[in-house]
Amino acid sequence: MPFFSTTISYLGTYLSRNLSSLPNSSNLSHISPKKRSQLIRLAQAVLTDYFHYTRSLPFVHAEQIGKNSFYSLDDPISKIELSLSTFPKSFEKFLMYHPINEFEFFFESIGITREEISGFLPPNKFFFAEDRRVLNAAGALLVFGFPWTKLGILCKAEASIFNKDADNLSRRLCEFKGYGLNTVSVIGICLAFPFVLGGKGDLGVEARALFGDLKRIFVDSDLGSLVEENVDSWYEICRKIRLFYDLGCEKGKIGELMGKSRNIFLEYPEDVLVRKIDFFCRLNVRKADIGLLLLESPEILSFDLEAPVISVMGFLKHFGLGLQKSKSVTRMYPYILGRNKMANLPHVMRALDLHEWFFGMMRNGNHYLLGNYVLIHPDEDLDKDYIDGLQKIQSSTTPVHTINKLNFFHGIGFGENSLTMKALERVHGTSSEIQERFDFLLHAGLEFSKLCTMISFVAKILNQKPEILERKVDFLIQEMGLSLQYLHVFPAYLCFNLENRIKPRCRFHAWLAENGLCTTNYSLGSRIATSDKSFMARLYRIHPAIPKLWLEYYSPQKD
Repeated sequence: MPFFSTTISYLGTYLSRNLSSLPNSSNLSHISPKKRSQLIRLAQAVLTDYFHYTRSLPFVHAEQIGKNSFYSLDDPISKIELSLSTFPKSFEKFLMYHPINEFEFFFESIGITREEISGFLPPNKFFFAEDRRVLNAAGALLVFGFPWTKLGILCKAEASIFNKDADNLSRRLCEFKGYGLNTVSVIGICLAFPFVLGGKGDLGVEARALFGDLKRIFVDSDLGSLVEENVDSWYEICRKIRLFYDLGCEKGKIGELMGKSRNIFLEYPEDVLVRKIDFFCRLNVRKADIGLLLLESPEILSFDLEAPVISVMGFLKHFGLGLQKSKSVTRMYPYILGRNKMANLPHVMRALDLHEWFFGMMRNGNHYLLGNYVLIHPDEDLDKDYIDGLQKIQSSTTPVHTINKLNFFHGIGFGENSLTMKALERVHGTSSEIQERFDFLLHAGLEFSKLCTMISFVAKILNQKPEILERKVDFLIQEMGLSLQYLHVFPAYLCFNLENRIKPRCRFHAWLAENGLCTTNYSLGSRIATSDKSFMARLYRIHPAIPKLWLEYYSPQKD
């Protein structure tokens, strides 16, 4: 899920930079934490002096690189006698006779991780004297007010910024202030939208559209006066705004709407916005419309969309689904009926093929129904067979494993009913393995609702590994010339062995047809699902000599 991953990535970077001051390195692991910490502090001080006095860097740059270097110091420290009293002199001498890659220390100091750093190092260059653009650009950003350790955010998102002329960068930043924004707000905006500092020449159309929106939000709607005057606060609120652009809301078109709903960005933490957005994204509707829904109806953000229990039919009735349509749902999707969790509602709607209807109801002003839904009574839609099955699981030898698999079924929309329990019994593997197989079939092109129906009929299709499913799908489409949608009619196709059943029988039937020996166009299901005895009887009816040909040339037992 992209929105979760963005937030988690940012949080992980923040924690690693601010809560860890020591490299987790095997080279120094034999040293006590206290001594290691002392050595690194001494090394940082020597490194700062080295960059300033020996390499002639401005002290402010040398200090920032020195005090924010940790894991890059690991290798040189490990090559020196580790005595606290003599270490500074020894390390100073080491640096004089053993050149270091200055860019490596620079990129670490601005927040690039150990694993990422190699991707940013310029080829065949060790010293800033060989290419000062990176350092000059960083200097211009630092002078403007950017925190040094946050420059890595810009570098990872838009590396070209550090190849720009320092004066051009400074002019670009001052241009942003012309929209009525102060220095801190411009920094927060650039960190959240690094692309505005990239590119060549004048400010691009997309960046101008963005700043037009931001002016309406922060200046015209006065949101800026309510944000704490520090970089972290501005960066946080701009990341929240970026969530809506990431959904596809058009820059230059939603500034006024965001301004009217400015409290969204003040009252709700980023992780809350991410979870609500993810909830609606699982409906598989147009993402930009999700952004507009939340901006137009911000009260949705206060709804509990995770913990409440729903009765599927009760919920549909609550939202006004007609009587005839309700009967159709009961008849066509019995495996969806019963109870489920509100958190699984998006996939319940997709399994019923009602996701667009449901989202349309939300957009048309009925979103309040999502917030005021409750079960009519505590026993509504309880399924006794399901409860009995649940008790058996809880008293089994592997309750956690089985419950996780059961949660997979509920997660794709299957309700708390006996049909779900029957499907559960037929599926093997861990919940993550089953989810991977389901996702493969979904991404291959099967409709969510149709795939759930297939599983309700032939749950064993989820016992196939993704690579096996892929080979069977490829054979169906490329060699048989059939559409993937044929699986709606014959889902059991995926359960038969490709090499020992599907290929031999299909290719033999094709050979018979090509040679005019069989004029009947047997369905794929008839070719594959027929028992060996019936298959041989069919071949004999076509011609008494054909079973011998099958056994000698096509049968998997021919050898």
